[in-house]
Amino acid sequence: MKLIHYRSVCTMVAVAALLAGIAGFSRITVEAQPRGKAVYEKHCVECHGSAGKGDGPAAMFLTPRPRDFTTGKYKIRTTETGTPPTDEDLTGSVRRGLHGTAMPAWDRILSDADVADVVQYIKSLSPQFATPPKPVVVGAGAASSPASVARGQQAYDKLQCGKCHGTDGRGTGAVTTSFEDDARQPLPAADLTEPWTFRGGATSRDIYLRFRTGMMGTPMPSFADAASEGEMWDLANYVVSRGRKPVWSMTADEIVRFYAQQDAEAKRNPAKRGKYLVDTHLCSICHSPIDEHGRMLPGMYLAGGQVLRLMPWGEFPTANLTSDKETGIGTFTDEQLKQSITRGVMHDGSRMLPFPMDWGAFSAMTPDDLNAMIAYLRTIPAVKNRVPPPSRSWLPVHLWGKFQMLILHKDQPFVIFFGNAGTKGAQ
Repeated sequence: MKLIHYRSVCTMVAVAALLAGIAGFSRITVEAQPRGKAVYEKHCVECHGSAGKGDGPAAMFLTPRPRDFTTGKYKIRTTETGTPPTDEDLTGSVRRGLHGTAMPAWDRILSDADVADVVQYIKSLSPQFATPPKPVVVGAGAASSPASVARGQQAYDKLQCGKCHGTDGRGTGAVTTSFEDDARQPLPAADLTEPWTFRGGATSRDIYLRFRTGMMGTPMPSFADAASEGEMWDLANYVVSRGRKPVWSMTADEIVRFYAQQDAEAKRNPAKRGKYLVDTHLCSICHSPIDEHGRMLPGMYLAGGQVLRLMPWGEFPTANLTSDKETGIGTFTDEQLKQSITRGVMHDGSRMLPFPMDWGAFSAMTPDDLNAMIAYLRTIPAVKNRVPPPSRSWLPVHLWGKFQMLILHKDQPFVIFFGNAGTKGAQ
């Protein structure tokens, strides 16, 4: 009789399990192709890209960036750290959307069958789904009460949540509120007073799951090894207690007081207001060079060097807005910056076209907002990146393009190039 060693048996079982997982993954891939791919290509490619890498045509204009499905990293899960989400997790994200992002709720647009099919197709894009998910066991939790909230505040201090979210949940006193995800894309810390922006929901259970599972691909860890179940539930109740009333639920008098408070805060901290303005005006979309997937090049935030071809006028590399004194705005006066932003007058006296830099629109900014924007730009770390001047089209090309536009009514191309045209790691 042939002896089979225990180690050999274990090896055989492990191999069989691996093959079974691969087979299951392959089955998902094959079965999802016809229907799920059709749903995906109709509704998802604009943001997530044809290959699911989060690099669709709209991706570079969205903050946060669309999910890269090929990595298998998902923030909103009910599973242990390092394991993929369940089908229910993915279905919930598709149906409800992700609050505070460009991901809408599809429950009134897609049928149940469409949602199920597209979820299976999304799973086929990453080999991570060959590993079965490990759902966490969610207990009954702790009912919210003054005592629970008080314990939650103690847990907030113990786990040093204030280093990222501030002592008030809004970033006050935080070491930093600006981070990067695993793809090195900008990622701000959540404002805990605005629960309608919480991606995975704003109930105590939703928030507890973020503490319990962590948010893969981000600096937000799981606290499973750092806090007890009771502490995480109390912490969730504390975060819920920090939520303020949204503007759409306020009375007229409350709205007036709220915006008066915002104005006062902006005067106390103009750089914070300036960051908000720079973000909402999408300055980084043009002034930060990108890679072939539309992702910002690491370390190049607002460093300029992205080339915009605007026919028939020419090619325009964007300016370096960092505080570098040789290649950025470090030696510019506030007045010079205001002239550039609101009148299109460069520091050397030359004039910009009214596009792609829409200085005409910026001319409507209030003096306080303009000062705040400049105050924030002064805080951007210096990046030495000398950007070349614009390259104007050859006169016959320019005239032919104008003829096509004005007489033939033919739109001219607007092209955004990836890579950096400047001197820092030029490509």
